[in-house]
Amino acid sequence: MTNPLLRIAHVTKRFGDFVAVDDVTLDVDAGEVVVVIGASGSGKSTLCRCINRLETHDEGTIEIDGVPLPEEGAELARLRADVGMVFQSFNLFSHLSAAQNVALAPILVRKTPKAAARAAAVELLARVGLRGKEDALPAELSGGQQQRVAIARALAMNPKILLFDEPTSALDPEMVAEVLEVMTTLARSGTTMVVVTHEMGFARTAADRVVYMDAGRIVEVAPPAEFFAAPRTERARDFLSKVLHHGTTDA
Repeated sequence: MTNPLLRIAHVTKRFGDFVAVDDVTLDVDAGEVVVVIGASGSGKSTLCRCINRLETHDEGTIEIDGVPLPEEGAELARLRADVGMVFQSFNLFSHLSAAQNVALAPILVRKTPKAAARAAAVELLARVGLRGKEDALPAELSGGQQQRVAIARALAMNPKILLFDEPTSALDPEMVAEVLEVMTTLARSGTTMVVVTHEMGFARTAADRVVYMDAGRIVEVAPPAEFFAAPRTERARDFLSKVLHHGTTDA
């Protein structure tokens, strides 16, 4: 039996007296797509940020490819190079072109020669549907295009795992589909992904497993067909009835 690529064991994260993540245990295998859902404040984004130590957890352990999460320094920088992260906000450097944004980390962290990093960036931008936009500045791109540059930037480090923290929540509705399409393609290509999202359609079609969180705890873990057809807990049923009803009224 192979070891999971990501192993989260009994992780707790507090902010003062508030317990944001409460004794969470979860394994993610290589090539698996795990979608984490739940109401606002359920702890899903905090858990995501703990995985690459943007937040420091108080208890428990997190391992990536068998290596415990380092606390600081060069070891942590190396781990972050193996863990790609795509945020709600695109966090692109406004003075750099799309290709320069994508190439920057490989040049600085992996010491990739500039010409090779640029060539790889152009290829990655084409992969996310941005052929011809290599020299555009972020201000010249739509929100959906900027988020696709951010995905290409995360892929540029050739990470072992990709984390997405509500990647479509800052986008206008018409731009959401183009980003989800890129994410779905990545999911089907065997990329290991942990995706925090409120997009139930993506969870239903792209996930191998759906993780439902409530009040900082994992309440249910199930394949999407099983979870959406027959959630086992009252809390999950209540959550789904609200979000799915809301989705139909918005359509």
